[in-house]
Amino acid sequence: MSGSGIFDRQLMLQFQKRALAKPVAGADFLLERSVEDVLDRLSAVEKQFSTGVALMGYTDALARGLQQSGKVEKTIRIEQGDFYFQSSDAAFEHGVVEPGEILPLEPQSADLIVSLMSLHLINDLPGMLIQIARALRPDGLFLAAFPGTGTLGELRESLMQAEIELSGGAAARIAPFADIRDAGALLQRAGFALPVTDVDTVTVRYNSMFDLLKDIRAMGMQNILVDRSKKPLTRSVFMRAAQIYSTRFSDPDGRIRASFSTLWMSGWKPHESQQKPLKPGSAKASLADALKQFQVKPDEE
Repeated sequence: MSGSGIFDRQLMLQFQKRALAKPVAGADFLLERSVEDVLDRLSAVEKQFSTGVALMGYTDALARGLQQSGKVEKTIRIEQGDFYFQSSDAAFEHGVVEPGEILPLEPQSADLIVSLMSLHLINDLPGMLIQIARALRPDGLFLAAFPGTGTLGELRESLMQAEIELSGGAAARIAPFADIRDAGALLQRAGFALPVTDVDTVTVRYNSMFDLLKDIRAMGMQNILVDRSKKPLTRSVFMRAAQIYSTRFSDPDGRIRASFSTLWMSGWKPHESQQKPLKPGSAKASLADALKQFQVKPDEE
């Protein structure tokens, strides 16, 4: 274990380094989908950004997408280790998040920061969001996507039930995921204006639970919980879990379903030009007066 917190981030880096060294075609479908989605969202923003940051996007897909979007003049790519970068990244300025989750950005040095599929593995997420807000210039935009509640729910249930049946108890095998209310509260706590959150859920079908597990390993997203059981699951538990999965979460053709719920959050660095909510008591007409015009008269009943 490295340091304290929920996640063993050194183990995370080991898993991801191994995954990047032997990429599996198609296993990055969630990342590719989120890159396309973020570019669609940016196209609806009537603003040009002089400096954009692709924060912890695993591959160069996000950085290249921002640079080619026509919305960003200069793109900086920041990852969690040097091994994420390839020779092709010479086109971008780059930096590395320090082991203590310190963001290598000066205050008010960017006006767009985008993070995809990584913030759910940060031990101090409130602190990271505060750092991101500090790095943005006034009226700068923050956009992020990461797995939310419901992701891999079928796998979680199947593994837990199988382990309880065969071992008499179950250990945490899948990381906890934030829900949409948590995301909104975190944005407000970090000082972002006009916070918005939404969820995009996609169901992916596999031939078996073992094919799903192969994709998870190819993503470098195995269990990195600090409190994980150090005792690996037995073959019998895996086989029973696969049976439960197939029984409860399969389609008529025998293929199983896996849910991936992507939680999106966005917020702006406060600026005087932004729309502000009315102060309590500042309304010019009361709600009671407004409702009077809709009251039914006796002869209209």
